[in-house]
Amino acid sequence: MSPLLRRKEKKSPAERLVTLVGKPGCHLCDDAQEVVEKICAETGARWEKKDISQDEELYRLYWEQIPVVLVDGEQHTFWRVNPDRLRRAVEG
Repeated sequence: MSPLLRRKEKKSPAERLVTLVGKPGCHLCDDAQEVVEKICAETGARWEKKDISQDEELYRLYWEQIPVVLVDGEQHTFWRVNPDRLRRAVEG
């Protein structure tokens, strides 16, 4: 069967990791963190925050897009975080 047609294994929210990539002093990053914290608290998903100024690879990949939200290592969104969309991604 084609990999495109295979269903991905559904994960519970507790198995998900949401990563917020941003930098200190960024008001959009602060706004994004509020949404990420709220949705992760409500769903039980884990989350982490990474500082783009401390990681060359993240800087190279995302500098013009911060804040960036990753779900399980894959880019979910950037700049503004839609809470409903993030909740759907975390809940699978």
